Amino acid sequence: MPEERRDSTAWIMPIVERYQRPLISYASEKLGDVERARDVVQDTFLRLCVNEEPIAADRLAPWLFTVCRNLVIDIQRKEKRKVASEREEAAAQSEQRPAGEVVDLRKDSKTAISLFSTLKENEREVLRLKFQQDMSYKEIAEVTQLSIGYVGYLIHIGLKKVREQMEQRPRVLAGKEVSR
Repeated sequence: MPEERRDSTAWIMPIVERYQRPLISYASEKLGDVERARDVVQDTFLRLCVNEEPIAADRLAPWLFTVCRNLVIDIQRKEKRKVASEREEAAAQSEQRPAGEVVDLRKDSKTAISLFSTLKENEREVLRLKFQQDMSYKEIAEVTQLSIGYVGYLIHIGLKKVREQMEQRPRVLAGKEVSR
């Protein structure tokens, strides 16, 4: 890796051009989702940019694919934990709630996800990093290059907007509209 990388970012462009497609292909095969694969590859290149140790040209591809693979594994682990947690929560709720209300909660979740697309891009990004990638505010700030305070503000505003829109929509319970 050229030593002038500390002075310029031009060194990364040929690397991105060479490895971006193969890395996205690799990650999307493992994740089953091209968009998440792109996020992983972006994070891989970000880690290359902040890596303190120079990487020899003949070790670059293995290094990139190893980092990419490890990021994919981290995502898969988080998803497994999240799915297991959601199953436990759903089981606990289904024991406490009538079946119609459980169906209603699932509809509310789908509605919340669809409302997510109405948010500004920076709000969606920080919410994705927080809730899909389970990142701390500090980690999100590092990734987005925003201040920690602004990350917290964007998360707060994004959740507030979704909550307000959810409250404005009629709630359907067992086929009947219920006012909130």
